[in-house]
Amino acid sequence: MRFSASQALKLLIILYLSEMLKQFLSTLIFSILFFAAIAQSADETSIRKVMAQQTNDWNNGNVNSFMNSYWQSDSLMFIGKSGITYGWQKTLDNYKKNYPDTAVMGKLDFNLLEVKRLSADYYFVVGKWHLKRSIGDIGGIFTLVFRKVKKQWLIIADHSS
Repeated sequence: MRFSASQALKLLIILYLSEMLKQFLSTLIFSILFFAAIAQSADETSIRKVMAQQTNDWNNGNVNSFMNSYWQSDSLMFIGKSGITYGWQKTLDNYKKNYPDTAVMGKLDFNLLEVKRLSADYYFVVGKWHLKRSIGDIGGIFTLVFRKVKKQWLIIADHSS
């Protein structure tokens, strides 16, 4: 099959545009994945900062500040050794009742085992907690659900045992 010069030129243009489209689509896909990874990394970093701030607040004996990372809602869910507690205020009251002073509070350490993105507005966190105390160390495992509320990552569910 022979091509005229104009047909050959048209074929070359089509091949060139096809290659340009492939490169454009590859660049577009890479960019989307790159920026999604950056956004996820920024969110994960924010959540890790929340956990670090919680540790700092606890170790300074400040339960009120420690609770700033929890959703201030009656729908907050805390699951512990005593069962399920609903509500931010009830959760704060339980912390104050169970940890009345810094000797009982001890020094908190978190070991984050997994920080997993569930969606743009939700993260799932699994880890270990440990309290070093003069009255005897204690520790356990926790699972947290974080939700982005008004551009702030807050704990909406906590299961600590």
